[in-house]
Amino acid sequence: MTGSEFQIDRETRRRLGRVAVFMGGDSAERAVSLNSGKEVLLGLQKAGVDAYGIDVHGEDILPLVHARQFDRVFIALHGRGGEDGTLQAILEQAGIPYTGSNVMASALAMDKLRTKYVFAGAGLPTPAFRLMTEVDQAVGIFAELGSPLSVKPAREGSSIGVRRVESGSELAEAFTAAAAHDPMVLVERWIDGSEFTVAVLGDSALPAIGLSTDHAFYDYDAKYLANDTRYLVPCGLPEAEEAYLQELSVAAFRVLGCRTWGRVDVMRDATGGFWLLEVNTVPGMTDHSLVPMAARAAGIEFPELVVRILKDTLETQSC
Repeated sequence: MTGSEFQIDRETRRRLGRVAVFMGGDSAERAVSLNSGKEVLLGLQKAGVDAYGIDVHGEDILPLVHARQFDRVFIALHGRGGEDGTLQAILEQAGIPYTGSNVMASALAMDKLRTKYVFAGAGLPTPAFRLMTEVDQAVGIFAELGSPLSVKPAREGSSIGVRRVESGSELAEAFTAAAAHDPMVLVERWIDGSEFTVAVLGDSALPAIGLSTDHAFYDYDAKYLANDTRYLVPCGLPEAEEAYLQELSVAAFRVLGCRTWGRVDVMRDATGGFWLLEVNTVPGMTDHSLVPMAARAAGIEFPELVVRILKDTLETQSC
């Protein structure tokens, strides 16, 4: 994944300075974040960047930030505390450039419920949904949205706590499980069909990836543990349909105010319609991850990918 001869020049190395790769953290996605961070760190170092890894698990970030031990941060923290605007706000207050989306976009994209409000308000296609806050709502929501349904914590990632349900009693059980992760639970109409993901780098979409798994859906195991998940690159769509999917994904990325890089997850139903699910502002960068896979399909090897993401901090620093 990191084998490449891509190297930055001396002037770029000077401008980037000392780089911290923040990883780990205390969220439910800690293990994935550690793997992502290690890959990012190795990729940056192979490219010649003066980069250092920092596991922020249990660490007080404020003294670390205010000590100004580094010039910029590559954020490889997934989930709460790293992807939800919290870390971004701390770094902005300290005047330290960081990779990825700003405070507002990070917080918005992390909240799947409010993301869907924005999609719906902007006229972008997203499955019908409801907020569920108590188990007594199960029967009413099931009657309104129909079957099957997807149940997920509104502010978790990596498909943690996500379940597919087909009855009111299953919805009640799934709500209890999801609420253990987040009191705000998102229930949305399940889309049967093909699943796609589109990485966005800068202002452009990378080649779409089609996902196929023997699991009920592309869950945590399928994403990070299973070896039988099938990734389709090319994605299998006709050229015009893939171009539309890429345009839709970039539109979703922009309407949330995201920048630099991210990943948009989309379903396609039996009639050919595309439905936006969510936007990830700090996607996985492990050996199972989709953004590096899409980048390779576009001819961008991993060290070049992470350097391109990092170099965007030079632009945001000058804004």
